[in-house]
Amino acid sequence: MKRIFISLMVLMSTLLLTADTGAQGITFPTFGTGPTEVILFTDYFCPPCRAMEPHAEPILKELLKKNVITLTLVDVPYNQLTPLYARYFLYAIHGKNDIESAFRARNTLMEAAAQRQVNSEEKLINFLRERSIHYVTYEVKEAFNRYNMLIQEEKIDATPTCVVIRAGKKEKMVGIYDILNALKRLL
Repeated sequence: MKRIFISLMVLMSTLLLTADTGAQGITFPTFGTGPTEVILFTDYFCPPCRAMEPHAEPILKELLKKNVITLTLVDVPYNQLTPLYARYFLYAIHGKNDIESAFRARNTLMEAAAQRQVNSEEKLINFLRERSIHYVTYEVKEAFNRYNMLIQEEKIDATPTCVVIRAGKKEKMVGIYDILNALKRLL
């Protein structure tokens, strides 16, 4: 598993070198200003991640609305196509970095990943266009570096994983039920 992860990190770095550049500056998927930090690690190609998303989304939105959390979404490259999908997620929120746009883009990318035939940049661009997901290309290297830092710092070796940092204490949950229960406790 570690060998696959290292290979995917190299692939992610390669995609960074070939990414189109547009507007400057980093866009990173962090939302809210609440005192509790929630970092959610997922992969678009992970079936449990896709299964969890419709249940986690309303809880996360409610926690953000109540200013309970600061939410960071991190794409973990367990699949060889994840770096491509992660890049387009960042592109999609670059022009409109709000939680509604982020979840809409995530849901669309998860739908594309579930179909398995969206397996190239050209097909992904067409898929996003058909679903009216607009994006702005830019250099995502800083954002990918930050993803990598968080993945390594939290020793992420499975998805979905959620790290909750509250009152100086850190808790790590792996799997749908543990994550959803932890999020519900924050309500």
